[in-house]
Amino acid sequence: MGNFIKTQNSFSNGEVSPEFYATNTVSGVSQLENMDVLQSGALKRRPGLKKIKNVVVGSILVPFEISESEKYLLVIYDSSIDIFQNDTKISTMAAPWRNADLSKLQYVQRFNELFFVHPNYRPRILTKTSSGFNIANFNFYMNPDISINIPFMRFEDTKNISITMSNSNIDNNCAVFTTNADLWDNTWIGVRLLVNDKQWVVESVQDARVATVYTNGNFTIPGTPISDWYEAAFGERRGWPMTISFHQNRLVFGGTLSAPNNVWMSKVGEYNNFDVGTGLEDEAIFTALLSAKHHQICALVSSYALQILTSDGEWAILNSPLTPSNVDVKQHTSIGCKTTKFLPPQQMDGSTVFVSGKDIRELNLDVLNEKYNAVDLCGYSKHLMNNPVSVAYNSNTHQLFVVMEDGYIAVLNRYANTEISAWTRYTTDGDFKYVCVMNDETYVVVKRGNTNYLEKFDVSVLDDSGEYDFSYRISAFPMIVKGHAPKKIRLRKISLRVKDTKTLFVNDYRMEIPNNVYDETSNGFSGDLSMNLLGTQIDTMQPLWSVSSNEQLPATILSVTTEGNYLI
Repeated sequence: MGNFIKTQNSFSNGEVSPEFYATNTVSGVSQLENMDVLQSGALKRRPGLKKIKNVVVGSILVPFEISESEKYLLVIYDSSIDIFQNDTKISTMAAPWRNADLSKLQYVQRFNELFFVHPNYRPRILTKTSSGFNIANFNFYMNPDISINIPFMRFEDTKNISITMSNSNIDNNCAVFTTNADLWDNTWIGVRLLVNDKQWVVESVQDARVATVYTNGNFTIPGTPISDWYEAAFGERRGWPMTISFHQNRLVFGGTLSAPNNVWMSKVGEYNNFDVGTGLEDEAIFTALLSAKHHQICALVSSYALQILTSDGEWAILNSPLTPSNVDVKQHTSIGCKTTKFLPPQQMDGSTVFVSGKDIRELNLDVLNEKYNAVDLCGYSKHLMNNPVSVAYNSNTHQLFVVMEDGYIAVLNRYANTEISAWTRYTTDGDFKYVCVMNDETYVVVKRGNTNYLEKFDVSVLDDSGEYDFSYRISAFPMIVKGHAPKKIRLRKISLRVKDTKTLFVNDYRMEIPNNVYDETSNGFSGDLSMNLLGTQIDTMQPLWSVSSNEQLPATILSVTTEGNYLI
């Protein structure tokens, strides 16, 4: 029989997976629910939730911050957008996307404009003007001859097809394109082609080898078939851009359904001009990710470099300034990110955080600024990662929120300066569905019963949504004494150092706290609390202690000290 005194004054690793329970170097716990890990390593009961308004099932949240006085939260749902300001709905407008489309909707902001892309829809721009909000098609720059500066490319399925031109009897702007193999069908109508340095639009299809096309102005018919012809990279037939960003004053599109590994960059300062021209430094850029694997671009991130996150790896273009003759795109890691749903990468402490399957990865440069590494942020807490469905980072609270398919939020409390990287679990009476950060506040969509609500975390609120209680719980690791797993433990005393605390239960027994702290004007008790004679534990794989409460009162725990006997 031996004696022990153990103090845990840091919870810097948060809730830890069971395989680490015998690791002495981990400062974590076996369960951490509805508690945050502070910069000091202490624990504090999470904020409550304030209800704002009920929302449609399947809604997603998009922040739109124009200035200090103009900050809007967009709730996008089936063919509509509700616009909130100061937590009040001020407007509703029509939108082109249905609920089933929202999982792949991506966006990027430039001043008072939000650019949206989706592989099945023409890009849209939501603009805030002095008179209100407007959503319109993104249009490519039109030249005086009615041609447009859309990117063109040769697709793999047409590389062996040549076109023979002939005059049409319709009018002088029309021609007939006859191919050497079956090609045309009604999906080609309206498609823009680049043939003999001239743009053409397919007007009608006669059969699989003959189509009528039109152009603007005069044209010359060559005497031989044309094998060097191109098709517009974007459109109803080939799909629209999947991803979007701004980088070095260029608008960047990444991937389509037909060309998932291609990247297009606009002319500098002209975001609707994708004409590569003669390759001058400010002209548009086209590049492709060349690899033996199929790389579908999932997201673009403008950071120190242009980061290109794909289904099978992470690429980057480090060149600065970026010009047509100076594009060096390289694969840096081989992790890959989720493709079935867009989970926007987050900027956290100067690095890019993205979801990869069950991992949360941090993409950062090495000390030479030459190569990116993808560090696993949830190595100690894999058990909390269960099919992430939404992600957002709050730089004000230093928290990364990851909503899981099961309806809880895995929250990473991250303070690099004090080496805090702690995961905890947020639960509520209902299921969390979506998370978004705007104006330093964290908003969520919560399903309660059959209704979805827009809510936000609020430090002045102790319960959830004004009517739902929530409890917190911290449970220790199974005990290890001098490197050994004991067979029997007698816990004689447990002491807690607390701050601004009004409620505590230890192993489900209420801890006595001075009565005066329950006065509404009191912040709570700060100091040391203790409890004696907590009994003998034979199943030593169970936590030695648990601290919890289901009362809607504040609690902050700085340290836990246990004293007792053990038998090996």
